[in-house]
Amino acid sequence: VQLQASGGGSVQAGESLRLTCQVSGMNFRTKPFDWYRQTPGKQRERVASITHGQATSYADFVEGRFTISRNSAKNTVYLQMNSLKPEDTGVYFCHTFYNWDHAWGQGTQVTVSS
Repeated sequence: VQLQASGGGSVQAGESLRLTCQVSGMNFRTKPFDWYRQTPGKQRERVASITHGQATSYADFVEGRFTISRNSAKNTVYLQMNSLKPEDTGVYFCHTFYNWDHAWGQGTQVTVSS
């Protein structure tokens, strides 16, 4: 089981990034997926979720700036992040459940400067 996150980087406030989570070793089509983040001084928090049926939900702090999506043909989950703010800086992780346990990717660093 592997969740490989990529797409992070260093950007200026107001710019955009698209994170990608490549999933392998599980039945992608039946799984819900989340993006979490670990920001400095805070506990890991949920950013966005998508069900196997494409229903989505977002943390309040997203405020319409991010979009989570999935592509079953590519076993990939995306997080499009627009209008980035310095407080969005952190490590972003892809997450799901596998065999009744949490499955995490390795994280990708997002740095937003003002």
